[in-house]
Amino acid sequence: MIILASKSPRRKELLEQIGWQFVVADSLAEELTGELPPQELVVENARRKATTIALQHPEALVIGADTVVALKGKIFGKPHNRQMAKEMLVSLSGQEHSVFTGVAVSYWGQFLSKDVETKVTFAALTEKDIEDYLNSGEPFGKAGAYAIQGRGAVFVTKISGSYSNVVGLPLYELNCLAKQLCYPF
Repeated sequence: MIILASKSPRRKELLEQIGWQFVVADSLAEELTGELPPQELVVENARRKATTIALQHPEALVIGADTVVALKGKIFGKPHNRQMAKEMLVSLSGQEHSVFTGVAVSYWGQFLSKDVETKVTFAALTEKDIEDYLNSGEPFGKAGAYAIQGRGAVFVTKISGSYSNVVGLPLYELNCLAKQLCYPF
């Protein structure tokens, strides 16, 4: 059995894309937002999510993940309101930023985790671009206030690294971790 310790529809879609059979369980783990570097922050949050479910289901491959956007040392999580989303998009406009995802897996008491970084470059956005995008509703609930798999794709001029990482779950790295734990697919 595989359990995705996340209610993220994007992570669910990515696992479905690769044909994994799984169930979803919200871990209800408290996420850190503090002073850690983005690589450490996402791994710690992913571990917290996986651990809460793994304690109840040690026989399952449990997957936890967390994603943030970082620009010049500032971490952008999910915007809480329209103004915050607008500020994020203005900051990302014309800039290269990093998307970090931490992925943690557990199987029979063994835990492995990894952080993955992808560099994404945005075009210079006009005020109209930003307002139209905000009006679409898509920026909300997304780290960095954009969805590369949605309308936000038109802002991206370059990507260096894992596309699925930007969506929210680095599939190659996840598969490698599951294999290291000898999960019998």
